[in-house]
This record gives sequence, C-alpha cells and structure tokens, in this order.
Amino acid sequence: MDEALDEVEFLALSANRVAVLRALADRPHTRSELVASTNASQPTLGRILRDFRDRRWTERTSEGYVATATGELVAEGIGELLVTIETDRTLRPIMDWLPTTAMDFDLRHLREATITAPSRTRPDAPLQRALDLLDEATSVRICSHTFNERSLTTVHDRVVEGNGTFAGVLSRAAIDALVADPTLRVLLGELLAASGATIRVYEDGEIPVAVAITDDRVHLMLRDDAGILEATVDSDDPVVLSWAAATHERYWADATALDPGALGDE
Repeated sequence: MDEALDEVEFLALSANRVAVLRALADRPHTRSELVASTNASQPTLGRILRDFRDRRWTERTSEGYVATATGELVAEGIGELLVTIETDRTLRPIMDWLPTTAMDFDLRHLREATITAPSRTRPDAPLQRALDLLDEATSVRICSHTFNERSLTTVHDRVVEGNGTFAGVLSRAAIDALVADPTLRVLLGELLAASGATIRVYEDGEIPVAVAITDDRVHLMLRDDAGILEATVDSDDPVVLSWAAATHERYWADATALDPGALGDE
C-alpha cells in the first residue's frame, strides 16, 4: 500500500505529470505537441518522460510517445480520482442538505453542477436561481414536498398565459399548505384550470426530494431540517436528467389527480 501511495504522490505533486500521462493515454504525441499542450518546459518534459519510461508507463514509437497498457490504466485511475475529488469539493458545502439516499446515480455527474447559496448581499440567491429557471422554461415538471408562493406565482403566470406547461406532483402537506392560504388557493385553482397544467397529489407520506425539470435542466431545492432553503443545485447532465425524469414518473404514477373541488370556495 505504501508503495502505491508513493506512486500516487509522485503524480499528484506535478500537474504536468498528470497532464502528460493523460495526453499520452489518449493518443501518441510528439515532444513539441506535449510542450504545446501542457506548457511544460523542454527540461521538465524530458524528466517526466524519463520517469514514465522507468515506470514502463510510456514508450516511444514511430508516431511519438504513447502510454503503455499499464500507463493507460494509471492515467484512467488518476483521472477518476481527480473527478472524484473535484466532485467532493463541489458538493462538500451542501452535503448536509443533499438528499443522497434518494439519488441513486453516481454523484460524480454533479461535478459541474451549478450550486447557488445565499450570500450577505444576495440572501435569496437560491430561490432566485430556481425562479429564473422556472421563468425561462416552456416545460416544467416538479415533484416536491413543498411549493412556495413565488414558485407557484411564476409557474401560474407562465402557464395561465399560455407560455408553458406544468406537470406537478406535490405531497398532501404541500397542497394543504397552499389551500390554507386564500391567495395561494386562488392561484392554485387558476393553475389547475389552465389547459397546460396537470397537478397530482402524493398521499403516501412525504416526497423526500424537491426536484424540478425545467426543459432539459434539473434543479434541486435543498432545505435544512427547519425547512429553510440553504442552496439550489442545477445540472443538465444526461444521467442526472434521466434520474430526475424517472423520479418524477415514479411519484406521478403513485399520485392521484388533484380534485378542483378539494380547493373549496375561492
């Protein structure tokens, strides 16, 4: 194990080593191509190539330098490690609120996700990011345990005016909270009556995630135990999109259509 860690350290201590090995695992390169692609100096590149040759990670062919079979294996491993660490650095600030038990996909697909958190100058930045995505979308699919006033208003205005469609699955608690507020009850009723909207109620407990699909982008609303919105995460990664669509379909299938009569008098 110690010797393996020494090799990891050998690579990790030099971004140029990693860049050269990954480049050679992709295809053969000449020395001049490696200099151009890595910005390493000729002396530095020479040392790297000698070190790699000593480890049997690279060899020289008529086409230039290229990774050996074990060199490709090491390059793949260090690439996966880098992606994993980058993912950890991306998600670390929000791990306390990320519903990982409901997210049955490789979290590395969130490595390039957009994370929006509150700041002193923009305390409502997460909600505003979600509202912007809702307001720009022509198709919105949501499954959630909550639906706040501003999100409802944004969706209502777009769908009622004929600028988009809405397919929502909300928990019974979320529906009851909207119905309990006279203003929100009216908005919900008008949204339900719009031709582009369908709303279903999930009666079997809470929905553990608050996920929306706005066209081809997924966004998650992350709340703490007190229900305070701590951050939003949005991504257009195909794997994340597939997970979100499957999650929506599953709750949609287990939910029932919201009865307009259940909204009471406006």
